[in-house]
Amino acid sequence: MIASFPTPLRLRSPFRCPRPLFPRENGGRRRRGWTWRSSMCLAAAPFVKDGALRVNGREALTGVPQNVVVSPPLMDGAAAFLGAVADREDSRHVFKLGVLRDYRLLCLFRFKIWWMIPRVGTAGSDVPFETQMLLLEARQYEAVDGGVHEAAADPAFYILFLPVLDGDYRSSLQGNSSDELEFCIESGSDPATTGSRFLEAVFVSHGSNPFDLMKESMKMLEKHKGTFSVREHKMKPGVLDYFGWCTWDAFYFDVNPQGIEDGLKSLSKGGTPPKFLLIDDGWQDTSNEFQKEGEPAAEGSQYGARLVSVKENNKFRRTADGASNNGATSLKDFVSNIKQTYGLRYVYVWHALMGYWGGVSPDAAETKKYNSKLVYPVQSPGNLSHSRDLTMDCMEKYGVGMVDPEKAFDFYDDLHSYLMSQNIDGVKVDVQNILETIGTNHGGRVSLAHRFHEALEKSIAKNFQDNSIICCMAQSTDSIYSSKVNSITRASDDYMPRNMLSQTLHVAAVAFNSMWLGEVMVPDWDMFYSLHYAAEFHAAARALGGCGVYISDKPNQHDFELLKKLVLPDGSILRAKYPGRPTRDCLFDDPVMDGKSLLKIWNHNKCTGILGIFNCQGAGTWPCLKVPSTPSSEVTYLTGHVSPGDVEYLEEVAGDNWTGDCAVYSYHDGSLSILPKNGSLDVTLNVLQCKLFTISPIKSYDDPIQFAPIGLIKMYNSGGAIEAMDFVSDRSLCRLSIKGRGSGLFGAYSSVKPKVCTVNSTSEEFMFKDDNHMLTLTIPSGVDYWEICVCFDA
Repeated sequence: MIASFPTPLRLRSPFRCPRPLFPRENGGRRRRGWTWRSSMCLAAAPFVKDGALRVNGREALTGVPQNVVVSPPLMDGAAAFLGAVADREDSRHVFKLGVLRDYRLLCLFRFKIWWMIPRVGTAGSDVPFETQMLLLEARQYEAVDGGVHEAAADPAFYILFLPVLDGDYRSSLQGNSSDELEFCIESGSDPATTGSRFLEAVFVSHGSNPFDLMKESMKMLEKHKGTFSVREHKMKPGVLDYFGWCTWDAFYFDVNPQGIEDGLKSLSKGGTPPKFLLIDDGWQDTSNEFQKEGEPAAEGSQYGARLVSVKENNKFRRTADGASNNGATSLKDFVSNIKQTYGLRYVYVWHALMGYWGGVSPDAAETKKYNSKLVYPVQSPGNLSHSRDLTMDCMEKYGVGMVDPEKAFDFYDDLHSYLMSQNIDGVKVDVQNILETIGTNHGGRVSLAHRFHEALEKSIAKNFQDNSIICCMAQSTDSIYSSKVNSITRASDDYMPRNMLSQTLHVAAVAFNSMWLGEVMVPDWDMFYSLHYAAEFHAAARALGGCGVYISDKPNQHDFELLKKLVLPDGSILRAKYPGRPTRDCLFDDPVMDGKSLLKIWNHNKCTGILGIFNCQGAGTWPCLKVPSTPSSEVTYLTGHVSPGDVEYLEEVAGDNWTGDCAVYSYHDGSLSILPKNGSLDVTLNVLQCKLFTISPIKSYDDPIQFAPIGLIKMYNSGGAIEAMDFVSDRSLCRLSIKGRGSGLFGAYSSVKPKVCTVNSTSEEFMFKDDNHMLTLTIPSGVDYWEICVCFDA
């Protein structure tokens, strides 16, 4: 380990990578069943030479200061850590790493203490404070008229900088006006937690595929740091695969039993029964000394309320005088009744990491045992450089009742065991980043985060069945790199139905943030209104996001036609396989403000790919960006292209008998096209318009049979309905078997007209179009699971 070296090191790698890790990188064919990939070169270790950080033969940074430390390479030289040494001890340092210029770059940075957004650029000055991920596209470029352009046709490779946790310190990246890349490392203003040597502050790696690079880098950090686990090593809660309804935008703080029943009734009556209910803020027993009964509440004073009991408030239970609200005698009776009446599988409730926004009351009889103390949050200077936040302002003003860290597990266990006894299945835990502001006298922000997250995860495991937690307001490396078990986290700022300028930003932010967050957790793309001018924009994004699908409609205000494109009659959804991420050719473009770029998002199902294209331009501007790239009034229709090659790793679903061509089905147009992998279709979209495409590799069976399933073509994610395929051939008959779920119109590409089609062994009529070879048949309503057999003459 680097810590064993007495002085800073400048390591020069004598190694060169003689060949790619896998022959596929040289055009070799993927072996059947092989799915693990690597694009990281075995021995091309980052090193400093002549004042430059060199990565894979390129100068990533120049003018590297003498106090910058490069650790020994990890994993045979695929990556290394950068650090630095100061001449004094302190709880916060800012170190220069070197000049960054003439790369296309993508940053994910926190514009508020709770949330990240993307930023693209070409130099160190484009890297904002609180950057938590930095990706460079490495090519040969030359300056032209103040910009850059590609001067060589060399294949791109990618350089990844990840600021991480280093002991009790947390690092972030930032740039300055001289294009110098810096890292800030801090313990959280704890005067007792100081240091001067930081040897593993920034992880650096590189590879030829940005998605492989991110995955492999996070796996290396998981193994080396040991403080978190990657997504694929975590249990996924069952709520992810069922349609849900959240009470927040329906009622806000005024949630009540009757309103919940009204919402469940209207959704069930319309044919889209939610199987997951999230009772958001408004159910807890709190006290607020800053709000006087009968007086108008000051803005933000609700964030001064503190928890006085782990039980529900009077809206959900019979009061001392025997009265009950809308028939609710207890939380347990209410939850049990709605589960039985509406067929709910899961009911979650909301709470803050510290119990409530203002924490836990130090004085209430039922909460004294948690030894909470009133503390006043102190934000990092990096956070203060960006957008102020009303929530944080109020918490700084009113203070937070901080549970004694030694009592954290007791508090969570009492809360969760009570909820479990009330027939509650899980929790959404909000306001998690508050920990970074209250670490003074507790070992600093990182130490405090580890302690609280360990206690929280231990309580969840003890009291709930399937890792039943959704994390929120937790987009800080303190939280992310402390997550060993929790497997769902919100991917962006809140969905804001009344903010017309936030709709496109929300979709762009969740997609870009999932590039990194999706390696640690399943990103939650948040709720939305189904009856809203931007509803289809959001619905289409959720359909390919690989996330849960839940809405926050007010009772009786639903678009059932839209919802039925997302939700099957049994309440399940057709969730895509991975976190949805921008396509490779979109990673370094600004889909919101450059006036020319469309956003494309890719994902997989079990047997198909899915691709979405969105026009996010001209409907809003990114926060913290001083100069808008293009006035919004100038942006209307834009044209881009979609290609099967936009879907990464398409070979995973194609198999060895792939012809190299794909059936490309446009949900919005109802059109079927046949394209080679690198072929493309032009798409023109107005602002807030989108299109979805199912990408199905065409497989060759007995000559001349070629076939590609599309799925339920009236659903946004058509291919999500397909579970498996098989082929049997004998002298008299060739038969394709497709297994799946959900009723409706099934579609496929078939090179020849079938002889007969059956659904669950019953012959069904089908249609076959000679012009585009589109095969369709109807799966009867009431059928949840099916096997379609498509038979051909041998």
